[in-house]
Amino acid sequence: MFENLSDRLGGVFDKLRGRGALKEQDVRDAMREVRIALLEADVALPVVKDFVAKVTDKAVGHEVLKSVTPGQQVVKIVNDALTEMLGADASELNIGVTPPAVIMMVGLQGSGKTTTTAKIAKMLKEKQGKKVLMASLDVNRPAAQEQLAVLGEQVSVQTLPVVTGQQPTEIAKRAVQSAKLQSFDVVMLDTAGRLHVDQQLMDEMKAVADISTPDEMLLVVDSLTGQDAVNVAQNFSGQVDLTGVVLTRMDGDARGGAALSMRTVTGKPIKFAGVGEKMDALEAFHPDRVASRILGMGDIVSMVERAAETVQKEDADKLAAKMAKGQFDMNDLRMQLKQMTQMGGLGALAGMMPGMKKAKAAMQKGGMDDKLLVRMDAMIGSMTPLERERPALLNAKRKIRVAKGSGTTVQDVNRLLKMHKEMSGAMKKIRKMGGLKGLAAMMGKGGGMPPGMGGGAPGGLPGNMGGQGSLPDLSGTDIPPDLAKLLKK
Repeated sequence: MFENLSDRLGGVFDKLRGRGALKEQDVRDAMREVRIALLEADVALPVVKDFVAKVTDKAVGHEVLKSVTPGQQVVKIVNDALTEMLGADASELNIGVTPPAVIMMVGLQGSGKTTTTAKIAKMLKEKQGKKVLMASLDVNRPAAQEQLAVLGEQVSVQTLPVVTGQQPTEIAKRAVQSAKLQSFDVVMLDTAGRLHVDQQLMDEMKAVADISTPDEMLLVVDSLTGQDAVNVAQNFSGQVDLTGVVLTRMDGDARGGAALSMRTVTGKPIKFAGVGEKMDALEAFHPDRVASRILGMGDIVSMVERAAETVQKEDADKLAAKMAKGQFDMNDLRMQLKQMTQMGGLGALAGMMPGMKKAKAAMQKGGMDDKLLVRMDAMIGSMTPLERERPALLNAKRKIRVAKGSGTTVQDVNRLLKMHKEMSGAMKKIRKMGGLKGLAAMMGKGGGMPPGMGGGAPGGLPGNMGGQGSLPDLSGTDIPPDLAKLLKK
């Protein structure tokens, strides 16, 4: 998400950082380019005018232009202004009320309301331990109630049984009563949508809201509709008491205009962003983290949180124990690759790491996409259990068998073995330093990474997998020099 805007702004601020001293005209020229970039990203014109005016006013101040690093100061001002535009602080669901808390989902047909209802229910159940009941109030769209029931089975969340002929207000009343009787913590009401905003839709929502008195009324809008998403949000917020917005299909929105305009235009916080079709592809919207991603500054916090969710503690403990002994076989490497895939793949991880924006683009040009992880897993899967435990057994004949079994080449198998050897060597270095505790102690003293281990994952990732061509030269990108050298191997 935000790829186009991020690229444009990255180019603007690279010019500013490259200059030692800045004049007022330099800043104004940069802000003019920022204005154009925001407009091209489909951000609402009033929002762009206000944003540029605020940033320019602060950036041409004496303390900025006369500072030691004026370029960095300007970037910080833009980052703070972006965070404020997006809503300053993350806004959580208001469900700390006397049960059941009522969450009402509203929006146009096709915006992803029903799927988002199931995603939020799954998140509340798994991350907060809430007992959730979902109810479909859509009696207009064919099979809408059955769709929610199917999704409920997928995410193991209970849905209100369908009673033919009931109207939305009757269903809402029955849902709240059932939730009270069965001690549910949260009841989610998935209301009907229309192809456009009309008074009948608004009247129906108001009637449901009067009966259910929702603690949260979330508007679901498709971010891919850009400026129209903002218009829809304005229409809804003008007639019903919204508490927040959920933006769907954010993973496909390269411009990001809807997200950047929404808070300012409606005054309502963006609470969640849908980033895929899977039931766990829903992220809490953190304005400060999103602003950092837009400016290519990474999002380490989200990466750590995602790792904590996907990495199994038992697997981590096993690997730590083997590392302490200086051991690292193909099974361990396969587990690492699987965890990278679960965390979103190479592209998602590179996008969250500070300074990796240009490296990510270079990786894509060099054919280092998520298919690389699949090919590597296929090669390991074509090995026998004994070969995975003892990679040294892989002679020329065995390598040919592995290559044929995985649909790759012997050269690919050799690169995989080289990568494993380098990572295994790094594990032995950690052992010599006293294991993980010794490494942690050294890092705590400001010692940095040990010699030969570089600034990133030991060994990096091999290029030229499956005939994709070797990795391009990463010199000149804004990534740590050690990591650039490592990726070039």
